[in-house]
Amino acid sequence: MATQAEAASALRPDSRSGRRRLSLAWVGVLPFLAYALAFLFVPAGEVIVGAFKNAHGHATTEHIRQIVHQPYRQQYWLSIKVSLITAGLGCLFGLAIAYAAIREGTPRVVRTVVTTFSGVAANFAGIPLAFAWIATLGTIGIVTKFIHDHLGYDIYGHGFTIFGERGVELVYLYFQIPLMILVIAPAIDGLRREWREAASNLGANSWQYWRHVGIPVLMPSFLGAFILLFGNSFSAYATAYGLAANGIALIPITIGFYYSGNVLSDPHLAQALAFGMFAVLAVMMLIYVPLQRRSARWMR
Repeated sequence: MATQAEAASALRPDSRSGRRRLSLAWVGVLPFLAYALAFLFVPAGEVIVGAFKNAHGHATTEHIRQIVHQPYRQQYWLSIKVSLITAGLGCLFGLAIAYAAIREGTPRVVRTVVTTFSGVAANFAGIPLAFAWIATLGTIGIVTKFIHDHLGYDIYGHGFTIFGERGVELVYLYFQIPLMILVIAPAIDGLRREWREAASNLGANSWQYWRHVGIPVLMPSFLGAFILLFGNSFSAYATAYGLAANGIALIPITIGFYYSGNVLSDPHLAQALAFGMFAVLAVMMLIYVPLQRRSARWMR
């Protein structure tokens, strides 16, 4: 009997060891939780609470009612439109470039160059990016003067300007496309050669393979990347401010004016505008979830 009890005790998992492993796991994740709490949840909570307060600290819905009327409604629409355009074009061009660089038969050096450049370009934003584009395509930029001097064509004389909506969209694509390449590359890697061979053996052509295999596999990642690029563009501030602060009324620029302006300072209105941005991003996530579930049915 004693021998059986000892054997059972030896086979029984050590609960203290399990608790120790769990506590060590929490120790590893605590820095991330502290960082998220300090720089994500606390600021977000302050914005939400401040959106429903006036200058005297009393509860009010005045600012919430204010942001749904002009001119803020138009600014929201402009910000959403710019974000949709840059996210859509960024996803399409990024997917095409990533597939061309990663597909079978492409030299490995091409993939290395594309992914390395994308890692750098995706993080090159803000005032330095705005200055680089102004020096390139501004009114006296390098490319602008080259086209004028050597081709006799004045791009600014024919309606183009980098300091307006189209210019901001063009500059945003500089970091949107590389970000898409980085995000979609693992999904493209997941397209196995065996799937194409099996489809070919069953008599499927290239279009049928992409319709029934390739697109369903890539669609969840594509939709997730679109949401990521939309949020990346929708919340961008420094690039648009440095490029066209007075030429385009985007919501992040307006929030910056109300937070730091000497004349128009109204922090609670700025928090209400930021709360509206939260609402827009929440709607985008609600749209994404059912689409992702529908696209991922083939996996079940």
